[in-house]
Amino acid sequence: MAVQRIVIENCAIATVDAGDTEYASGHIVVAGNTIESVGSGKAPENLENVVRRVDGTGHLATPGLVNTHHHFYQWITRGLATDHNLFDWLVALYPTWARIDEPMVHAAAQGSLAMMARGGVTTAMDHHYVFPKGSGDLSGAVIRAARETGVRFTLARGSMDRSEKDGGLPPDFAVETLEGALAATEATVDEHHDASFDSMTQIAVAPCSPFSVSTELMRQGAELARRKGVRLHTHGSETVEEEQFCKELFGMGPTDYFESTGWLGEDVWMAHCVHMNDSDIAAFARTKTGVAHCPSSNARLAAGIARVPDMLAAGVPVGLGVDGTASNESGELHTELRNALLINRLGAHREAALNARQALRLGTYGGAQVLGRASQIGSLEAGKLADLVLWRLDTLAHASIADPVTALVLGAAAPVTLSLVNGKPVVEDSRLLTVDEDAIARSTRDEAQRLARIAVQA
Repeated sequence: MAVQRIVIENCAIATVDAGDTEYASGHIVVAGNTIESVGSGKAPENLENVVRRVDGTGHLATPGLVNTHHHFYQWITRGLATDHNLFDWLVALYPTWARIDEPMVHAAAQGSLAMMARGGVTTAMDHHYVFPKGSGDLSGAVIRAARETGVRFTLARGSMDRSEKDGGLPPDFAVETLEGALAATEATVDEHHDASFDSMTQIAVAPCSPFSVSTELMRQGAELARRKGVRLHTHGSETVEEEQFCKELFGMGPTDYFESTGWLGEDVWMAHCVHMNDSDIAAFARTKTGVAHCPSSNARLAAGIARVPDMLAAGVPVGLGVDGTASNESGELHTELRNALLINRLGAHREAALNARQALRLGTYGGAQVLGRASQIGSLEAGKLADLVLWRLDTLAHASIADPVTALVLGAAAPVTLSLVNGKPVVEDSRLLTVDEDAIARSTRDEAQRLARIAVQA
């Protein structure tokens, strides 16, 4: 069967390629699930099997956004513990999270994915680390929701084995054993990981954090990931309390601890990395360890401001993350473009700390880098997968901003006229084509109420 083509014309284009190539008015030709051509002016004439032509007048085309850190299950515990720092917030919410089950996780994943996808995310990830006994197939529930939504997806199969009795934060009934966590993680990789070029589902090994995971789980988790050829993910250097915890328990700071357990390398990315000194940043740059920057969540939990400009200058791969919606209730990644720029400019004489194009790169190519997929997604280039977004910029919200990238990053949240994932439309005119948003809203509300009742009864 002949390959089918979609042609998009007359739009501004920010390719986010190595040279930051942009076109004031250009075209994109999608052939099957890949990008065939990108350039200025009209598309080539006499193209065969064109099944759709899109007039992009008044729009900006960019690569699809790539989310690098999230906790989908938290969608059904939004709006709780709103004035807490990280450790107090975790202590307040762990008892509720420890009551989740498969229907709750599936509904929460649907809500999280729908909110991101309708706002331009084409590749999502979820760091799921809470596996209560008897709760069902939680990893399968999350993966199923991603397939239903139609986005490219990485599941970071998390784990915890350090509970309150061992000096950790999670309640004793909310953690797995070392052996159980490793076995379940390996089974998830074996069942679901797809290493192919156009893979829609990949798995990473992801013990939760230094304060909820034993050193042995960190060490053996890294060995497992490398034996299976998958990536590694965890939380790192999020708060000053975490740094104190590591020094008291391990006799060293977080970065040195990670290095001692095999957790620095180009196959590793960490969430937050707020409290990093010069030597920490140098270690990440030397080893090409990636960072998922989560500006809204860091502000919500008063964790601090990550040194993103310094990381970028040093050569650290950095992407953007929504983080769980219990610490970023909007659940949207496109707002993180703006928040990353603004938060990193806080302070005297920091007006050039981060610019609009750097923010867009964080949300696209930077995310692809930290997920290990920069050769496939993250920029609009011939031969790459057709994951792209057409943002409408000719309405009241943006019409007087001449530069389209500035309009997208600094202006109000732009409507998504079209979002393609693997060459297939997922969003049109700001509505999801793949799932029923209203039905998801009802199910997530119902599951949130059910979880609240169970938590109170417990």
